[in-house]
Amino acid sequence: MSGERTESHGRESDDLRGRLESGIDRRAFLRTAASGGFAVGVASVLGVEDFLAADDDEVSITTALVRSDPDDPFSLEERTRAVPAGWYEAVEQALRVNDLLARYGFTGYFGSAVVPGTYESESAAVSIGVSSEGSSIPEMVRELADGISINTETIVDVDDLEEGAESARPRFASSVGDGTAPSGVACETPSSMATLAPALYHPDGERSFFATAEHAFEDAADPVGEQVVLPVDEAESVELGTVERAYPVEDVAAVEPSGQLRPASTIDAPTHRRVRGQLTRFGIADLIARDEELEKVGALTGHTAGRIQGVDAVTCFTDEFCRRGQLRWGGEMDLTDGDSGSVSYYPDPDGDDGDVLVAGFNNARTWWPGQSYVWGVAAYTLTEEYGYHF
Repeated sequence: MSGERTESHGRESDDLRGRLESGIDRRAFLRTAASGGFAVGVASVLGVEDFLAADDDEVSITTALVRSDPDDPFSLEERTRAVPAGWYEAVEQALRVNDLLARYGFTGYFGSAVVPGTYESESAAVSIGVSSEGSSIPEMVRELADGISINTETIVDVDDLEEGAESARPRFASSVGDGTAPSGVACETPSSMATLAPALYHPDGERSFFATAEHAFEDAADPVGEQVVLPVDEAESVELGTVERAYPVEDVAAVEPSGQLRPASTIDAPTHRRVRGQLTRFGIADLIARDEELEKVGALTGHTAGRIQGVDAVTCFTDEFCRRGQLRWGGEMDLTDGDSGSVSYYPDPDGDDGDVLVAGFNNARTWWPGQSYVWGVAAYTLTEEYGYHF
């Protein structure tokens, strides 16, 4: 009997969470919780303390995962802020529409992204890229998008275009005297050059990895086991390690350190930057709502900044598969060949001077007419899918 009660209560908990995620307001949530027998301890059971603490016209969102101890990359804690409930509901609905678009994959669909509006507007939009020969957006998507703006952009056939390649002198690591390798500088694979990312961490064994773009191993069918080195000048380089895990869809390669140098949570920017954590999906949405910019440091183009153009983006026109959980920001001039593997970041508003929060992993830029942005996997996607964090 007690087992039946526990199972039934579990189903009710899941239903209540679902109603919360669908946009139920605070008063209605409390009434539903009470009628279901959740009056005592409901917040701790469902993990919604922040939601219950907010005013009726506000919702508390988690904006970042930040280290409580700057020197301990595994001391992560959530950072939250209160946002208008109407804005939150609009963004949640846009995320659902975008997810449905990616799952449906109608003819001519090249990709899409969620574009939150300002807090004052309490709105959100979904930007969709379609081919000139594409069919219309399915009616089921339009029905779900009630109240959400759908903006379509026609993209020419990218198969007929070639990505331009520019050349410039790469940024080498200026110093490795402390035994670590900073990010934002060139690293080399057996077949190409890319940019070294900040240290990538995994809670399994509290391991740290070097990281760069998986496509930098263009001549290898499987980059696992391939060596990565760090040039320190035109003639000398230091071994970083070998690829232990590769993720072609996310375009990330995790490199096991060889022992000569350690991965570092630092960025070799014009002024020193220390990675303190990373932004969440709603943390990026919050920055879009406030018209904030992201920055990056690449091995070829150096330091640039640009506005965010979309979150939870989907890219389907460069491979036979779709890349989901991406970030769009800046313009096509913010990235070039050799910059892949760099990260986009935002100054930590509550950290020390020079502390930053990673937003995403830069993989490519648009090279077709009509659109201009940098795209790559968001940091929160790597965490959700594989457990990694910056």
